[in-house]
Amino acid sequence: MTAPATATSDLPGWLPLSVRLYLDHTEDGVSLRALARREGCHASTVLRRVRRCESRRDDPLVDEALAHLGRAKAARSAVPDEKDDPDMTAALRSDTASPPFVESEAAIAREARRILRPLTEPGAVLAVSAEMEKAAVLRSQPDGHSLRTAVVARNIAQAFALKDWIGCGRAVGRVTTYRITAAGRAALTRMLDEDARRRGAQAGPGQGAGQGPGLAEAPAPFADQHRSWETRNETGSDGQRRRLRYNAAESPVTMLARRRDRDGKPFLSAELVAAAERLREDFELAQMGPRVTQNWDRFLTAGDRGGFAGAGGPAEGPRAARDRVAAALRDLGPGLGDMALRCCCYLEGLEGAEKRLGWSARSGKIVLRIALIRLKRHYDERGGRDLIG
Repeated sequence: MTAPATATSDLPGWLPLSVRLYLDHTEDGVSLRALARREGCHASTVLRRVRRCESRRDDPLVDEALAHLGRAKAARSAVPDEKDDPDMTAALRSDTASPPFVESEAAIAREARRILRPLTEPGAVLAVSAEMEKAAVLRSQPDGHSLRTAVVARNIAQAFALKDWIGCGRAVGRVTTYRITAAGRAALTRMLDEDARRRGAQAGPGQGAGQGPGLAEAPAPFADQHRSWETRNETGSDGQRRRLRYNAAESPVTMLARRRDRDGKPFLSAELVAAAERLREDFELAQMGPRVTQNWDRFLTAGDRGGFAGAGGPAEGPRAARDRVAAALRDLGPGLGDMALRCCCYLEGLEGAEKRLGWSARSGKIVLRIALIRLKRHYDERGGRDLIG
């Protein structure tokens, strides 16, 4: 008989769904199909979540947290109800009757603001040992020593690991180090953005402490966590210098340009980024008009390259921009053109482009840099920059 899908009200509310499903399945014996009916999803989805949680038990913090939560659930289920058994004079006790996860979501978020921020610094790790009741944030110094910048309780560190805000790195002896993950950086950005919005709302418009909620756009903390705002100065057509604020994380090229190689130089130079932006501007201009579904992938296919047709009239979009994009992609050829098209024009991430093209991991950034070098040469051979209008 299939076990009923009981509610998990005895677990902390901040636990991720995958952890809840794992504990319900392993500790309470709820079947995967029952959990799928409770969550309104397919059983294979629940199975993947449970397997993923099980695979994370190699992480010491995750293993400790899951083991303690499992023992706490078993201890609570083993205590009989006094109403059902009035002769019972003393309840069963266990050394794990009090779970360590008594902190609320607000308390975890408060500690995350204090701990995740120093973990974003270069060379910062979270050191955890079996003999230590607390975890320490260490940052490597140029002289080879480590500087302790923060200390956090072990149960808070376990909560960070369960939320996938920190990832297990390497173990040296009995000490295991953790680094902040992409999910942790996104969560920190979201929390800091919420703090900034709260301060701006408290200050009100015209107070000089931030933007009030008056005419501002609706708060989007989950979208802001993926943005990286930067400023740059540009000269307009009237000759006036303007300071523009833009999202550097919008294009994969700009994000890749911020990385450094072994020599400390930018992975992509400013000239290569400018060439990528030029291709993107022409691509966006070529998409203007009623027909916005131009099949550029078909143009890059070797068998269909001869069948590519230009614009047929003014309603097909600016023909000059379309011809410039076609000439650039034709010069790059298949492979290099595919990578430039997906990363510069489609704004597709490197990992997604690698999977779509069937390439090995971490090979896309090398191919993209080669494509941008050739694209820059293409534009240099053409001479001056084409003007719109």
